[in-house]
Amino acid sequence: MKILTKGNYYGEKKTEITCNGVVLSEYSYHIPETDWHFHENPYFMYVLQGEVFDSNKKRTLACASGSLLLHNWDEQHSNKKHSDSARGFHIEFERSWFEEKKLSIDLATGSTHIEHPKMHHILAKLYFEFHCQDTFSEVSIDLLLLQLSEGIQVQETTLKTDEPNWVASLKSLLHEETEDLSLTSLSEKLNVHPMHLSRAVPKYLATTLGDYIRQQKIKKAFGYLLDPKLSLTEIAYRCGFSDQSHFTRTFKTYLGYTPSVFRNKITAC
Repeated sequence: MKILTKGNYYGEKKTEITCNGVVLSEYSYHIPETDWHFHENPYFMYVLQGEVFDSNKKRTLACASGSLLLHNWDEQHSNKKHSDSARGFHIEFERSWFEEKKLSIDLATGSTHIEHPKMHHILAKLYFEFHCQDTFSEVSIDLLLLQLSEGIQVQETTLKTDEPNWVASLKSLLHEETEDLSLTSLSEKLNVHPMHLSRAVPKYLATTLGDYIRQQKIKKAFGYLLDPKLSLTEIAYRCGFSDQSHFTRTFKTYLGYTPSVFRNKITAC
């Protein structure tokens, strides 16, 4: 079994920076299929472009653009490219980083497909700083990495609690539905009373329903902004916003900068 050491991935490295024991890198994927392997360190993989299949001993996951996965060092897996071009953004943690930050070295068990939009927002900010690399980027990256790892550990704790069966269906609807969702429509689809739904959502999603839906729209926008062929107006409509100005205000609320500033920075290189 092949072990990939720190900072090494299958593909062609475009950019790499090291920040206090964490390696951030962007790769283009060229080979059709990798060998079975595992990594020396745990790492996040965000699919920036294209589609890849990620396989471990339990499942094969289709990872389209916008997919976010966490791989631990003990997870054997292989990747298969399913598009002409594909590229990804990696965040790899050395074990010393966890010791320095006094965090558990076990972020999660095996491979984890991360869907919560808040985690994608943190990833988007990290990708912005990865391209920005100005005076404040190092401290910003350090803080965002803490938020990312702590968010994963909170997610793992939440997954261990007993959830009603309908919660998984609710998450699927929120992650996949492209149309505007309301409390009434979700209640009907899940066959759960609106009052019960509104009271239970903060417990299992860690925020209100409306906030989660807005977060999800911005999560989708991040992936679309990587495609230069799409205008901001088209992205706004694809994400379910009534107009571009509403999209811009909401994006800035969650990420701290406008979609145009974000796009200009990440496509400058």
